[in-house]
Amino acid sequence: MNQDKVIIFDTTLRDGEQALRASLSKREKLQIAHAIAKLGVDVMEVGFPVSSPGDFDAVNSIAEQVKGPIICGLARAMEKDIIACGEALAPAEKRRIHTFIATSPIHLEHKLQKTLEQATEMAVNAIKLAKTYTDDVEFSCEDAGRTPVADLAYVIERAIDAGATTINIPDTVGYTEPTEFAEIISGIKNTVPNIDKAIISVHCHNDLGLAVANSIAAVQAGARQIECTVNGIGERAGNCALEEVAMILQTRKERFGVDTNIKSEEIFRTSKLVSQLCNMPVQQNKAIVGANAFAHSSGIHQDGILKAQNTYEIMKPEHIGMQSNELNLTSRSGRHVIQHRMTEMGYSDNDYNLDDIYSDFLLLADKKGQVHDYDLEAILFDQQLKDDSDYYKLTSLQGLSSNSAVNTTTVGVSIGGEDAIYKAETGNGPIEAAYNALKQMTHIDLNIIDFKLNSKGEGGDAIGQVDIIAQSMGRNFHGTGLATDIIHAGVKAYIHVLNLVHRAQQVEEIKEKHQSI
Repeated sequence: MNQDKVIIFDTTLRDGEQALRASLSKREKLQIAHAIAKLGVDVMEVGFPVSSPGDFDAVNSIAEQVKGPIICGLARAMEKDIIACGEALAPAEKRRIHTFIATSPIHLEHKLQKTLEQATEMAVNAIKLAKTYTDDVEFSCEDAGRTPVADLAYVIERAIDAGATTINIPDTVGYTEPTEFAEIISGIKNTVPNIDKAIISVHCHNDLGLAVANSIAAVQAGARQIECTVNGIGERAGNCALEEVAMILQTRKERFGVDTNIKSEEIFRTSKLVSQLCNMPVQQNKAIVGANAFAHSSGIHQDGILKAQNTYEIMKPEHIGMQSNELNLTSRSGRHVIQHRMTEMGYSDNDYNLDDIYSDFLLLADKKGQVHDYDLEAILFDQQLKDDSDYYKLTSLQGLSSNSAVNTTTVGVSIGGEDAIYKAETGNGPIEAAYNALKQMTHIDLNIIDFKLNSKGEGGDAIGQVDIIAQSMGRNFHGTGLATDIIHAGVKAYIHVLNLVHRAQQVEEIKEKHQSI
């Protein structure tokens, strides 16, 4: 292992997804996986295959389609978990099985009801089975932050003897502080006789706001893998933020003396994609990727920045892929200008269809006059939501808002590729009226539990984004719609959910057929 290199292990699609109010679709997971691969992570943990057929399928698809990083799946120290993980990861060029078991006294007594020796035996058996699928096996001591170092050393030595090549030390409940966590890593290095045969990894949660600090302290103590998520998403208060540890190690390289393979210019774009698809807005004052991360309102600061950028900025926006210059795009702008701007914003030709982007750009330019960078990105995201195989497609919408108690909206929808049908319904507002019409047309009664409206950009001509969380089939589904008016955006979000529900129904039908055979 190169001691000058810190491995970045991304778990956005596994630990991060556990925090979402609605699960990601396979298509959304693939979008995120491709973006994170482009970011340059070394390992990508993409799911928990045994947990559901959907998770197994998503892990399997990512293993088959995403190239570059090691593709990793999570498994408890149980035979069925290891087998499911091995089978799901089979298509990957590079694969890793990550297995774990609790080691803290509190978890052993109350959760596992086993002794440390019994848990260790389960871990050893799981690692040996995982080695029949891949040479790359990671083992985690769950709740290591509250496990005595002597107990950790006992388990880790046997895990390495069984074949584990990475040993992960998770602060599962975010309990430790940096000095304490560094002492745990140092204790492991000093007391485990075969530790030189494995890489020490850390996985820190942010319950006390110390996940990044603990991870950096662990690197200083000798850890060489950090497990993290984009935007720090994850259960409870979240995980260690990938963008923060990557930029800390890059910006303060002279102090830490280590590198990562992260392509920092991809950070901002990846952050926005994850935020959009996961329906988890980034707080404005979030380090590195927040809207205010490079904003200066103090007159003294502004004066200093104008004289020399490094007076108050330790990083440049361009380092994370945030562009400060913007072209004036109008309906007279040609296709090559749009292509050039997309390239400037960090998108390659493979990320979009220029014909589709340009067509929607012209329509938007005619409505708004001037189109901004955030408008182009909204167009791109809106197109990524579309799918030629969508069962429900919005063909027309006519609705007016008034201050009366009753509003009417007429909706046209193509169902299953058939000619459009039309329905007019009433409601307290035009969006509710449209939703009532869609319920009548599709015979699917969605229970809307959350409705959020956000502006994509600034000013009165900004694009509106509606995000809804809807319940159906005992599950939560997240739908997104973008448009220049709120009614249209709200209806597109509802149509998005209808298509997700339809695909889920198809999966259930396939499962029922297999079970009946």
